[in-house]
Amino acid sequence: MNDTGAISGVSVAHTRASVDEIELSGGDGVRATVSDLLARDGVQEAFALQTCNRSEAFVVTDRTVDGAVALESFAPDVRSGAVRRLDHEESLEHLMRVASGLESLVLGEDQIIGQLREAYEESKSAGGIGPVLKDAVTKALHVGERARNETSINEGVVSLGSAAVRLAAGEIDLTDGSAVVVGAGQMGTLAARSLDDTAVSEIVVANRTIPNAEFVAEEMETSAEAIPLADLPAVIPEADLVISATGSPDPVIESEHVAGVGRLVCIDIAQPRDVDPEAADRDGVTLYDIDALEDVTRKTRESRADEAREVESIIDEELDRILQAYKRKRADDAISAMYAGADRVKAREVDRAVSRLEAQGGLSDEQRETVEDLADALIGQLLAAPTRSLRDAAGEDDWETIRTALTLFDPEFNAPPEGPGAAAEDAPGSAVGSPPDSLVEELDD
Repeated sequence: MNDTGAISGVSVAHTRASVDEIELSGGDGVRATVSDLLARDGVQEAFALQTCNRSEAFVVTDRTVDGAVALESFAPDVRSGAVRRLDHEESLEHLMRVASGLESLVLGEDQIIGQLREAYEESKSAGGIGPVLKDAVTKALHVGERARNETSINEGVVSLGSAAVRLAAGEIDLTDGSAVVVGAGQMGTLAARSLDDTAVSEIVVANRTIPNAEFVAEEMETSAEAIPLADLPAVIPEADLVISATGSPDPVIESEHVAGVGRLVCIDIAQPRDVDPEAADRDGVTLYDIDALEDVTRKTRESRADEAREVESIIDEELDRILQAYKRKRADDAISAMYAGADRVKAREVDRAVSRLEAQGGLSDEQRETVEDLADALIGQLLAAPTRSLRDAAGEDDWETIRTALTLFDPEFNAPPEGPGAAAEDAPGSAVGSPPDSLVEELDD
């Protein structure tokens, strides 16, 4: 697999897109998205990330135009203003910002690290991870760890779950209330823990897998019980608050589940949605989604502005390192291909010259060495300038020049001609044929 391809990316996230637009993009999960992208022309690697407030994909191709075309299918029904397209350098920087929490709805939140690792493993299982994306995501995770270890970006940080509880507390009095948490994953667990610190008198944890719900319920100091999702229609009408955060592809709370409630606040922090939007039309129901949490999290973002600047300095440092390594690799590969191609031609032409000289009266070891030294000197002098040019091209991000060089010095490019045109190879003075007679005569002297 080519380890010098370029990354192209696309992002539909909360900074530009609504919940509906995020839900529209990305297809049917990480593995399905990666498999679909790998089937596109020119795509060598693919990685997808889907969380409650972002849906993103990245591909590696030799030609950036192939990457752009492959990603056109990622969010075809989303308005252009909600879609951000990223080139190689922008993709690397964006992944670092995501991992460090700078792109999260809740600045500096820790959950994204685990989500990024999970997406990496899923993409890898789908065959999407190669050397380029491995380096990119690994570097992003490293930056995320540095951000949390070397700054206070996540100190006292609220999660989406705790932000949902804070939003609910501003809407209703939670004292002696009943709350239902739907989903026992990371987000659901964090929401339950935040509720445990409030004055609610009862917490119900609903989950498809009962043992997982029981595990969360047992952590609570507040009276808590675990139920299956099938029991939601029975408990929701008695609740004051519902926070839902499952990974279900379909709604788990239907409009009829909230029929006849007195006063109910539903906060849906799942992606795709857990709560049927029509539930908001029911009397007594107030439904919030991720977009509504923006005001709650804004203060956290403002208080961490200084820490965010420190994290950005870390990103600048690490981005420079990975870009320099990438540039050197691209240039070195092109230079290696160039010299390998020249060596193939040299070996062929030296053998021909030696054969002709031996046929004209023999050739001593010293003369044979002179022929080879002459060929080596010619290659060194002829390729010195192109070598400098390729290194300069890498330094100036001139990938077109490097890609052209890699194409010109493809292993098959300098293969001996076959077919009707092969005879032209032996024409006097041919660039890839026999050496001109003047050279042979010079070596005879």
